[in-house]
Amino acid sequence: MDLQRLAVELQERRNADLYRSRLIVEGAQQPELQIDGRRMLSFCSNDYLGLANHPEVIEALQSGADRYGVGSGAAHLISGHSQAHHALEEELAEFTGRSRALLFSTGYMANLGVISGLLERGDTLYEDKLNHASLVDAGLLCRATLKRYRHIDMQSLQQQLAGVTRGQRLIATDGVFSMDGDLAPLPELVELASKHHAWLMVDDAHGLGVLGTQGHGSLDHFGLEPDAVPILMGTLGKAFGTFGAFVAGGEELIETLIQQARGYIYTTATPAALAEATRTSLRIAREETWRRERLQDLISRFRQAAEQLGLPLMDTTTPIQPILAGSVQRAMAWSRHLKTYGLLVTAIRPPTVPEGSARLRITFSALHTDQHLERLLDALAKLTGAPT
Repeated sequence: MDLQRLAVELQERRNADLYRSRLIVEGAQQPELQIDGRRMLSFCSNDYLGLANHPEVIEALQSGADRYGVGSGAAHLISGHSQAHHALEEELAEFTGRSRALLFSTGYMANLGVISGLLERGDTLYEDKLNHASLVDAGLLCRATLKRYRHIDMQSLQQQLAGVTRGQRLIATDGVFSMDGDLAPLPELVELASKHHAWLMVDDAHGLGVLGTQGHGSLDHFGLEPDAVPILMGTLGKAFGTFGAFVAGGEELIETLIQQARGYIYTTATPAALAEATRTSLRIAREETWRRERLQDLISRFRQAAEQLGLPLMDTTTPIQPILAGSVQRAMAWSRHLKTYGLLVTAIRPPTVPEGSARLRITFSALHTDQHLERLLDALAKLTGAPT
């Protein structure tokens, strides 16, 4: 291994403001964090509903550990599939309006598992160019032909679909795009998938719990029935505040994934206690509608004030509210500026986003107070004077 080459490449990343560093959080996930000994107000978590530190969810995790211990001990197909896992799968299936659901350890593994488990050489996968990295990597790793259409451009997708007549076809898209915060045009995607006899898969990691009635997600937001999208992936570490992921769909889909999804078959099951915690957070997310109402209120007020400040907002009404900086240097300067005011807002840089589209990615939680919002807006009002 050429360690000198690695050292040079790392220094090049530092020089280009592309070096990534970890923060050390001292305590539970919540809007006000203790980071590296300093109190910070965070606007960069995906804990949209504020459930990551909810006392009932913590209690469920503790009681689950009392009953099941810590580790699951094996993969789901050996001896790691507990009553808690099974109950959670049934509740997720009911929540999403599907007949079955299947737990995965992470959303990344779920997306790789679905795509590699369903497609083979001679098939074609169609993906939005701004899909999450896990969907893109799944397309690169599976043996199918990968075609990427322009972001939410249905004419681009239509042209690609019309050019292929052999093999299975699968369209995969984010429901809510994680860096832009905008929504996929699901009604049009459903129509194109039906017209061209293609499967449709939606990764609704950032939509479930946040959008629709009782947090049913992007499909419900558009008034679509569950059977309009045969493959639904959701994560549990964002709005639901715990950890893991699932795929929901019909009996044949889930049984096929149990047999063929390597990311499911060849990994240890997540702790059963975690499944118990998620069952509680799922119930709270459904019942406590005020959390979604609070989010929408914060988003509306933020956008109105930010537009008055002349900030370059992107077109989104979700809790993901990017402010477009353009250059990496400007995004980093803005992030450092906010840090001087005790605000934690991450600068998103290439390759996570395309060149020339670096931004601040502001995200809201139902636990953000009016005072928190005012602090953010006051600091943003001074951005134009921040050094670059």
